[in-house]
Amino acid sequence: MADAPEAEFDVEALENEGDIAADYIEGLLDIADFDGDIDMDVEGDRALVSVVGATLDELIGENGEVLEALQELTRLAVHRATGERSRLMLDIGGYREGRRKVLFKIGAEAAAKVKETGEIEPLEPMTPFERKVVHDAVAAAGLRSESEGEEPNRYVVVHPAD
Repeated sequence: MADAPEAEFDVEALENEGDIAADYIEGLLDIADFDGDIDMDVEGDRALVSVVGATLDELIGENGEVLEALQELTRLAVHRATGERSRLMLDIGGYREGRRKVLFKIGAEAAAKVKETGEIEPLEPMTPFERKVVHDAVAAAGLRSESEGEEPNRYVVVHPAD
């Protein structure tokens, strides 16, 4: 039972990160005159802050580029306040959740193709979030995957089981 206080401390630290991030995002929304409600949660080992409500496509951008930039700014704001590196996840208008479903399907389909052909399958370049989802889908299919290349052109390669 010695681990229980440690786990609780981690949750409290993640909730604190979420509160700092929510305040930061709320300030940005006010400055930009956007409407939206902010939800904060802890998912696994990271804080999750979501902006929900109004249509916020401008804050997502093409292929999520603006969302990625806002997430990095928010992580910097949390780091500045806590002195700790943050793995916080920011979602706007459910974009990441929708992307997660699409990406999991891409990973599962790539794994199925590799099982059928026995050949490696390189995928298109992806963000770190996208690659993580694909790696999870490939692992769930019982295969191995690796990230290769340099940012921003880093991509997932699915390998056959051997």
